Amino acid sequence: MNQAIKELRERELFPKGSAVVIGGSGGIGKVICETFASYGVPLIFTYHQNENMAKELQDKIIQYGGEAKYNQLELTNKTAVENFCKNLEGLKVHSIINATGSDIRMKWINELSYEEWDDVMRSDADGFFNLVKNSLPLLREFGGSYTTLSSIGLSRWPSKDILSVAPKAAVDALMNGVAKEEGRNNIRANSIQLGIIEAGIFLRIKGKDYDERYIEAAKNNTALKRLGTAEEVADAVIFLSSNRAKYITGQTLYLDGGYRI
Repeated sequence: MNQAIKELRERELFPKGSAVVIGGSGGIGKVICETFASYGVPLIFTYHQNENMAKELQDKIIQYGGEAKYNQLELTNKTAVENFCKNLEGLKVHSIINATGSDIRMKWINELSYEEWDDVMRSDADGFFNLVKNSLPLLREFGGSYTTLSSIGLSRWPSKDILSVAPKAAVDALMNGVAKEEGRNNIRANSIQLGIIEAGIFLRIKGKDYDERYIEAAKNNTALKRLGTAEEVADAVIFLSSNRAKYITGQTLYLDGGYRI
């Protein structure tokens, strides 16, 4: 084999260390964790309420031969986030992935209550800031990356989706700021704007806010005429977290089947 080709083939896919997946027990987060594990990456992931699902995921990864630990975490609880990040001190963390998302209802803006707006902004936007504030020292030590799952609604407005899009706009702005300010510390930050993915929140509200007519219209509005999968999301996360993307920061990847165009 040609030496140059051999060297390319033998390049390390990931830096040394672990990946942290916030919301790793969810429908999309679970597949992200499993995909990292398939590449031999040690994992620390969090769950919000469903500890049984977290334990099942840990057992599955360990049975595969991987390493996985999990913790309960509520991102709006500043003390809990501080303690979670302090417990990671001494570990080399190369990737932090935000795969959380609030269970929301599809509503017109003029139908929103103050409480609905406050709840989603506090949970998603404020919660992610709490994570970034406390995890930056971890990544500054060795360098690393943030990847957050966002919404294609930031690029093409979907009716009645304000509760999803508004907090993610704040998160994406924070990611751009981190990319600009922390690049000197070898920290990258990117987002993935998702279309409708057949996993997680979608499955929980399918038949309610997402009826068959809505789903068919969503498919027809994409260039590929279908919805996305959790596996496709995981593949994008893997790329942005890997050494193959080490000169990519402050960017948005559109994983929407062509809905935006």
